[in-house]
Amino acid sequence: MITLEQQFNDIVEFVKQWDNGKQATNDEKLEAYKYYKQATIGDVNTSKPGIFSYTDRAKWNSCDSVKGISSQDAKLKYIEVINEQNIIK
Repeated sequence: MITLEQQFNDIVEFVKQWDNGKQATNDEKLEAYKYYKQATIGDVNTSKPGIFSYTDRAKWNSCDSVKGISSQDAKLKYIEVINEQNIIK
């Protein structure tokens, strides 16, 4: 039986090779990014970037929106988000 950790690692490797994923919208990328970061690092641990750091601020806000979610739940959501995006693309 495949473990959650194995599934997560398989999806992470898939994303590294996924050409169609490069065509994802910024919102789709942020949706996956926030769960990946929560799963691997945990709650956002940096101060909020300034208003002129648009990309960094968007990433920070995205990660902050899932604050408190367990690593296990974040891994499940990451797998779900990538699978949904893979079906659409």
